[in-house]
Amino acid sequence: MSHYRRLRDLREDRDLTQRQLADLLQMKQPQYQRYESGERDISSELLIQLADYYGVSTDYILGRTNNPKINR
Repeated sequence: MSHYRRLRDLREDRDLTQRQLADLLQMKQPQYQRYESGERDISSELLIQLADYYGVSTDYILGRTNNPKINR
């Protein structure tokens, strides 16, 4: 599975703890931690939810581009 380093970077840029973000996503902190560490693969639904929350593209979160802007 992938290591979603950008998830951590985006979260830290907003000065959020894993617990705070997990609460926003309505999940427990250990579950969210497994996404950041790559222990659990991220679902499409959660990926879109996070991209919308941070205002970045899903490709940016996945590391497919270094451009966080969303192409419309």
